[in-house]
Amino acid sequence: PEAPQRCGLVAIVGRPNVGKSTLMNALVGQKISITSKKAQTTRHRITGVRTVGASQFVFVDTPGFQDRHTAALNRSLNRTVQGSLADVDAVLFVVEAGRFGLDDAKVLALMQGEGMQHVPVLLVANKLDALKRRQDVLPWLRSMQERHTFAEFVPMSAQKADDVQRLFGILEPYLPEQDWFYGEDALTDRSDRF
Repeated sequence: PEAPQRCGLVAIVGRPNVGKSTLMNALVGQKISITSKKAQTTRHRITGVRTVGASQFVFVDTPGFQDRHTAALNRSLNRTVQGSLADVDAVLFVVEAGRFGLDDAKVLALMQGEGMQHVPVLLVANKLDALKRRQDVLPWLRSMQERHTFAEFVPMSAQKADDVQRLFGILEPYLPEQDWFYGEDALTDRSDRF
């Protein structure tokens, strides 16, 4: 029998410069989200679509959550992040493998807020290839278990195709069984000009 169609919204969140846009581009298979070492490069909610087998993943790339709320731009970016968490089926919380700072904790607090109790949050420990000693990630992952009840722990590098494919397999069961939102070849809801 054929596998049932699955489709779901997946928010990609994290502090600035943890690799959210790089991960989005890798998941979609094309560069649809700008990447830069400069913070606040992503200023809009960008949707990327990838259909793998019977499942369609609709990813929402968000700006990095800003903890300095003094500027109007930062307040606007944070509203975009918080709005993206409404009505998603899963969240990819992206952090740098082996690191967890105050900025990361502030983003994690959003996932512990009202209405988020039933949304599975997958911890994506990105930039694993940047760690000098990979064995250092195990005690760090144990410490992360104490911070939140994550649905999954995914140590990876968004720049490695095998890691990205593995993430699809881990994420697929969290998508509800329903018809696809977009055509099979869709990549984004944004125009080429955007």
